Amino acid sequence: MTSREAPRVIGRYELQGEIGSGGMATVHLGRLHGPGGFSHTFAIKRLREQLSLSPEFVAMFLDEARTAARVQHANVVRVYEVFLHEGELVLVMEYVRGQTIARLLDASGSERPPIAIVMGIALGALAGLHAAHEARDDDDRPLGIVHRDVSPQNILVGTDGLARILDFGVAKAVSRLHQSRPGQIKGKLSYMAPEQLRGESVDRRADIYSMGVVLWELLTGKRLFANAEKDDATLARALQGAVVAPSTAAAEVTHALDDVVLKALAKEPDDRFATARDFAIALEAVGAAASARLVGEWVSRHAPASSVAPDVGRALEETRAAPLVAGPNIRVEQTTPDRFRRTEPPPKPSGAPVSPVRAPQARWIIAALVVAAAILALLALRGRGFVP
Repeated sequence: MTSREAPRVIGRYELQGEIGSGGMATVHLGRLHGPGGFSHTFAIKRLREQLSLSPEFVAMFLDEARTAARVQHANVVRVYEVFLHEGELVLVMEYVRGQTIARLLDASGSERPPIAIVMGIALGALAGLHAAHEARDDDDRPLGIVHRDVSPQNILVGTDGLARILDFGVAKAVSRLHQSRPGQIKGKLSYMAPEQLRGESVDRRADIYSMGVVLWELLTGKRLFANAEKDDATLARALQGAVVAPSTAAAEVTHALDDVVLKALAKEPDDRFATARDFAIALEAVGAAASARLVGEWVSRHAPASSVAPDVGRALEETRAAPLVAGPNIRVEQTTPDRFRRTEPPPKPSGAPVSPVRAPQARWIIAALVVAAAILALLALRGRGFVP
């Protein structure tokens, strides 16, 4: 989009520019505007036009929305809305400043991330996976969600230091209407568990294996099963579970950390960690993880400078410079220190009538809240010495 072109509007959202593209969809920066100068930034995922004609792809896209909407956790990219616009399916997601592990590793070249940074990223990703695996429906029944495509391309690390799982496009829940065709393999072969490569049914332990591959590559800066999609010999090694310890490629990796990674990469599911939480506990026992602040600083240093298009960059700067104003339905929650704590649903209303607030009283309350928020924000910014 050039500066002379009017931004395209989809539903309630103004598209600012493309920030990513894949086989199924294109992702744009989107802005939602409201009264009084309110503005909020989202990531808008649009299913490719040619794919909208395929019922199978449309069903897959809807699966992604239904699955991700069930998982509300700091380490999972949040989904806010899905709708149909002129025959095109649109998914509205949380926008995160940062990069995927894949792009961060490409940008850092031969420089491997410090082990403490790797540990911080891995623990965050495992917390997000555990939240997805433990997701339940409205009747508190397990959904049986398996991501099925955990890879460096599907783990986003923000400049806030949080690793987030994204793209549940090939995730599958037992109760979901859309079912994959028998024996069909979806995902990246280099990160698939042996049972998934064989086309067998999978559970959460397949995701644990995939996360083990990601961790192996973060620690070593090398590919574990490079070109498995094209090289039969490499694919055979993956099927056989032929894995060497990460310390063979990175001397600073301890034998204790080797053991944790190799357990996650066990050929048989029963020999792996039973849950992502168990995997994380084992990691925490063998090494220290960097804080979110240090992870965020590392991401900021290694994020590709050209990863954001000029028009997107301008839009983001406008967002950063926007004045603080009150907006509807925006809530900030403090992240619990326990990464694996399950988020409880809000209590159901008791049914007792609630006295309506009279219009004049409501206006005074809103005005007071806006003034209070502005004062608090000004004090906070003065204390920090900068405006974000």
